[in-house]
Amino acid sequence: MMAIPMTMTGYFTQVLAVADAEVQKLRHDPWELVSRAIQPILWLVLFGGVMAQVRGLSPSGEPYLDFLAPGILAQSVLFVAIFYGISAIWERDLGVLHRYMVSPAPRSALVSGKALSSSIRGLSQALVIYVCAAIMGVDLSFAPGNIAAAVLLIGLGSGLFATFSLIIACIVKTRERFMGIGQVLTMPIFFASNAIYPIDLMPRWLKAVSSLNPLTYEVDGLRAVMLRGGVSAYGLGYDLLALAAVLTLLIAIATRMYPRMTQ
Repeated sequence: MMAIPMTMTGYFTQVLAVADAEVQKLRHDPWELVSRAIQPILWLVLFGGVMAQVRGLSPSGEPYLDFLAPGILAQSVLFVAIFYGISAIWERDLGVLHRYMVSPAPRSALVSGKALSSSIRGLSQALVIYVCAAIMGVDLSFAPGNIAAAVLLIGLGSGLFATFSLIIACIVKTRERFMGIGQVLTMPIFFASNAIYPIDLMPRWLKAVSSLNPLTYEVDGLRAVMLRGGVSAYGLGYDLLALAAVLTLLIAIATRMYPRMTQ
């Protein structure tokens, strides 16, 4: 009866070990986070400042910056996570991946550890966006329950797109092809979501695409918990369930494909 808890404890220890190895990279290069924070700040300050003058973009009548801030936070997480797979290609070229493959850690623990480390990067981005949004007067909610839910949403979204990125890296296997595909994917994922405009303004075909886009549910959940009096169109529980289900599916796919990186 004691074997199951010990096995689960060992599994999560391996996940944390992989995540810690990834986080160590940030300690050696913290300016990476600073440079990645510039783009979302510019979106809030420039795009948000201009589009706030346009009436009717916010469906509930709140200031457009309030509507935009959760979308820019989700965008920031997406842009960091979607290029996460390139680190796996670097690891293969440097021989680190081969050492991972011969370790006793289950492949799913390796993939989950990388997803967890991406979530930590996403949370660091969230801190920057929260500070910037507060300075700009966005009506943020700092209730402990809302903060905890925001952390969970960011963690799930970041892990999801990082795992998706890892799957792409397993297919293309070269940095040049990966960069090209990553750049092609980010814009459709971002614009086919509710990040910067309401779904009601979309044509019917784009609404259908948006309903299949995980970023839509991350943004929807963040609007409910990040803003004071925020409301989720789909329901916070549904948003979390949708993200968790897609993440679980992608981890299962990446677990099968990850060993192909060494071939």
